[in-house]
Amino acid sequence: MNQPTISRIIQQHAVLFCIILSCAFILKATLVYPGGTLFDKNSIGFDWSKNFISNLFASKAINGVESTSVIWAIIGVAFHSLGCGLFFIRTSTKIANRNASRVLKIIGFATILLDILIVTNLHDVIVTFSSTLFLLGLFYITVFFLKTKLHKLKIGCILCLAIFYFTLYLYGAGSFALLAIMQKVTLIVSIFLVLSIEYGSSASDFKDIT
Repeated sequence: MNQPTISRIIQQHAVLFCIILSCAFILKATLVYPGGTLFDKNSIGFDWSKNFISNLFASKAINGVESTSVIWAIIGVAFHSLGCGLFFIRTSTKIANRNASRVLKIIGFATILLDILIVTNLHDVIVTFSSTLFLLGLFYITVFFLKTKLHKLKIGCILCLAIFYFTLYLYGAGSFALLAIMQKVTLIVSIFLVLSIEYGSSASDFKDIT
């Protein structure tokens, strides 16, 4: 039997590779972030409980120092956008319902093309648009998972939706102290769910579900 080629391995694990690279570049960005938070402009470095990921996108940190984190953050967001987009596109091929599959594909391509704009001055608008797309896609996926025997993934989908909605509520309410923490919680939970669905489900799970 022939060994899998590198291109085939990359294709099979594209979502995982994108997420790993995204996390690596974002982590690098946090390590070189000069400092400053909404609560203490004179703080040093990136505080995971007080800084927002968006703080990494500015050419100057909140403390006024020139920031070298921006380029690493942009690359990290680019890989995150690509990974999430590929996830929705690949999941669409598992679901037999044509309408749902089409919606997930559109969400996937839109995510790849538009999410990178989060690092621009359109940040607030794109965050709202991106969150809506992700929630819509996850809602479609959840509806079909509820019809399968994948009980752990059902719970994971519902839990992720609940956490995501709570985080958006904090964003709208302006509860920035807790929001800074929940932003990372939401990101981690969504990453685990994406990978769980990617590797824990197949087209056969949805074979007779329309």
